[in-house]
Amino acid sequence: MSDWSAKQPNGRGSASAGQQRGGYDYYRAGGSRGQRQSPRGHSDAASTPKRRKKRRWGRGLGLALLLVVLLLVGLVVYVDSSLQRSDALADYPGRVEDTPGTNWLLVGSDSREGLDESRRAELSAGDAGGRRTDTMMLMHIPAGGGKPVLVSLPRDSSVPIAGHGRNKLNAAFSFGGPQLLVRTVETITGVHMDHYAEIGLGGFANLVESVGGVEMCLDQPLNDPKAGVNLTAGCQQLDGSQALGFVRSRAYAEGDLQRVRNQRKLLGALIDKTTSPATLLNPFRMFPLISATGDTFLLDNGDHVWHLAGLAGAMGDISSGEGLSGTVPIAGFGRLNGQSVVQWDSQRASRLFEAIAADRAVSEQMLG
Repeated sequence: MSDWSAKQPNGRGSASAGQQRGGYDYYRAGGSRGQRQSPRGHSDAASTPKRRKKRRWGRGLGLALLLVVLLLVGLVVYVDSSLQRSDALADYPGRVEDTPGTNWLLVGSDSREGLDESRRAELSAGDAGGRRTDTMMLMHIPAGGGKPVLVSLPRDSSVPIAGHGRNKLNAAFSFGGPQLLVRTVETITGVHMDHYAEIGLGGFANLVESVGGVEMCLDQPLNDPKAGVNLTAGCQQLDGSQALGFVRSRAYAEGDLQRVRNQRKLLGALIDKTTSPATLLNPFRMFPLISATGDTFLLDNGDHVWHLAGLAGAMGDISSGEGLSGTVPIAGFGRLNGQSVVQWDSQRASRLFEAIAADRAVSEQMLG
């Protein structure tokens, strides 16, 4: 047997022999010439395109995330710039000092601004000029993360108004706009207001319509031609004009007291609808909602859309049962200047507002 055949069994050169001579081993190379082996036995030609694809995929994901962030920032800036503003929280002599937690004065006005004749007729808004308040609520958000509290302040409440003696609470808005209303509420409650939000008739209806309406369940029928609403008993979907009539109607035995309950009930349903995935993930509802928000709210000069987001979160907690809502404690009804007025239970109301001003926990028993 020759030396060649002894070192090359079956006519094939061993790997060690081929490497010792510096030759190319065809069988170890996997039948492909001119490719270098990677440490794991894969060729560089096969691994390089995969690495490039991974880099391109990662770059594309980063660009997509950047685009989403820019879009969200743009939406926030757009909505914030479109909000209406007023110097509602202006200082005045002897103003209540700042109190712990965050306090909002929420106002629903009967302003017809921006409504043409056909829209006023649709909403049964009439032709009255100016702005008056149909709704007033105090929202307290505790500093330590406790339960938020929403307190309705009936518009017919008999209260002292600086420079105008005793009158109905909503008269403060008629006499001096948001500034005098804020001053009046701070004076009678001892609670410092940090934020102010006002919504008009048309804005409220547009907000409801932008989310496709809200569901309300009525214990009894409601037929009030003055408010332009005729609803049957039971659960039903309310459009913008129906929702507006529902919160404005006083066609109840308890009048304004039942109305403020309806206002809190519908406001909770509206917040649930606006913050639901069905709205937030649906562009056909989300973008109309964004547009309606900018045209709907009037805020204090120092308020921004991110403050509204915090308010919406607190409203969501109340709607889900993680907060408290009610009316200021009421003692009964009286007469003032020939008109029926709501009289507060002064002792219970004082305990309620002292707890809010001190940022202490509020119980259901403290509310009316």
